[in-house]
Amino acid sequence: MNEENTMTGAEEVFQDETLVCKDCGNEFVWTAGEQQFYKEKGFLNKPQRCKACRDAKKNANKAQREYFITTCAACGGEAKVTFQPSSDRPVYCSACFEARKNAQ
Repeated sequence: MNEENTMTGAEEVFQDETLVCKDCGNEFVWTAGEQQFYKEKGFLNKPQRCKACRDAKKNANKAQREYFITTCAACGGEAKVTFQPSSDRPVYCSACFEARKNAQ
């Protein structure tokens, strides 16, 4: 028995709790495991948003990636890349890029 348990007399028992998301208004379950995690990390407040709304809020400020379409130097097919292609270096589609990488 550790010192903390002798003072309180028993370990804290967590139970699933249903909360309401402040953004979408849907109910979500704050599981006993999540509650234990919050306690271990020292978080004092319950979550206010469901997982979907938390993820949406996190991703809202991320810049959307710009894609460029070019022709694959190996197969002649369409290559979709995240950088502005230049004429001095070959650009490959995903399949040809993987094939070249595995061949080396």
